[in-house]
Amino acid sequence: KGVAWPNPRFTDNSNGTVTDNLTGLIWLKRADCFGSKPWATALSDANTLNSGECGLSDGSVEGNWRLPNVRELQSLIDYGQSYPAMPPGHPFTGAQSNIYWASTTVAYNPSSAWIVSLFYGIVYPDDKTSGYFVWPVRGGP
Repeated sequence: KGVAWPNPRFTDNSNGTVTDNLTGLIWLKRADCFGSKPWATALSDANTLNSGECGLSDGSVEGNWRLPNVRELQSLIDYGQSYPAMPPGHPFTGAQSNIYWASTTVAYNPSSAWIVSLFYGIVYPDDKTSGYFVWPVRGGP
């Protein structure tokens, strides 16, 4: 049966971040800030994000942000939606009906990492040299 989604599901913190009230994670509001990058660059971009970049005014410093793992990224998906497969009325800007990197390496193939498609919410592996979108996250308060 699962867990009922809180209402509201997301809170726009008015500082370039959005809190997911289901998971407690804090997401960068601007889901397209870094564009499409190879996995190693995606990791680096997420880890070095700080206040003053990508619309952030939250006081965060390098090391506060990271690339989400595959389960965290998948938690944003609303399987009743497509293009993008996200809850209606979500407060994110620039959420692409495209593919986003997860930080999770594929156990049986270390040259690949998991990706999440916001077209339909499909999760699958791909080579780390491919270029996909970067959507940083950090832990809650």
